[in-house]
Amino acid sequence: MTANSILLGDCIEVLKTVPANHVDFVLTDPPYLVGYKDREGRSIKNDIESDWLKPAFRQVFRVLKADSLCVSFYGWNKTDLFFDAWKSAGFRIVGHITFPKRYSSTTRLMRYSHEGAYLLAKGNPKPPVHPIADVIEWSYSGNRLHPTQKGTASLTPLIESFCPRGGLVLDPFAGSGSTLIAARSIGRRYLGIELDPQFHEVATKRMQGYTKRLGEYVDFEREAANASSMEAAA
Repeated sequence: MTANSILLGDCIEVLKTVPANHVDFVLTDPPYLVGYKDREGRSIKNDIESDWLKPAFRQVFRVLKADSLCVSFYGWNKTDLFFDAWKSAGFRIVGHITFPKRYSSTTRLMRYSHEGAYLLAKGNPKPPVHPIADVIEWSYSGNRLHPTQKGTASLTPLIESFCPRGGLVLDPFAGSGSTLIAARSIGRRYLGIELDPQFHEVATKRMQGYTKRLGEYVDFEREAANASSMEAAA
C-alpha cells in the first residue's frame, strides 16, 4: 500500500488490502449517523444506517500499529453505537477532546457550540513528550468543500502529538482531505480513503494544489526515497 495516496472506495474493503500493524496514527471524522444535510442540501453517504460502523473500526484497529492511538470524531446522540464499535474492535477509550466553537451549529433545547472526539488506544501507547490539552480551539473552515469540513488548524496539534515525524496517518473517511493536508503540512505521510466520488475528487485536487504550492520548498524525489525507506523498515 503506497503512502501519500487518496483512494476511492469503501474503507472496509480498501483497508482489507492494507497490511496489519501498518499505520502510526488514525485521525478521522466518520458520518455521525444523523442523516445530516447542510443549508445547500449537501449530504454524506452512509450517514443513517450504522451497519458499517463495527466492521470499519475492526479494520482500523487491525491496520493500526500496536501501542498506537486513534482520534475519532463522533455523533454525540449516537455515542452508544460508537462506543460499542470502538470497544468491539479492541480499542480502549483513553481521552476525550473538546473543540469549542464561537458560533452555534444548531439551536434546539440548547445552542450546540462545540465538537467532540475520543482518543482511542490500541495497546499501551507511550505518553507524548509534550502532552496537549484536551480542549483545542476550533478552526472554522466555512464548509466550502464538504458539509462537515474540519479546519486543518484544529487537526494539526493532534497529529503532531500522537504521530511520530515521518509516520503514516490514516483517515478512512477522508472527506475533503483536511486530515491529509494537516499531516502533509507537518512532515507526516498520509493515506486517505473516501467513498463518495465527488469528495474524493475534491480531496485529490486539494492535495494536488497544496503539493504544487509546496513544491518550490520541498525536494519531492528525496522525500519519496525517505518514505520508501520508512515503509521498508516498518
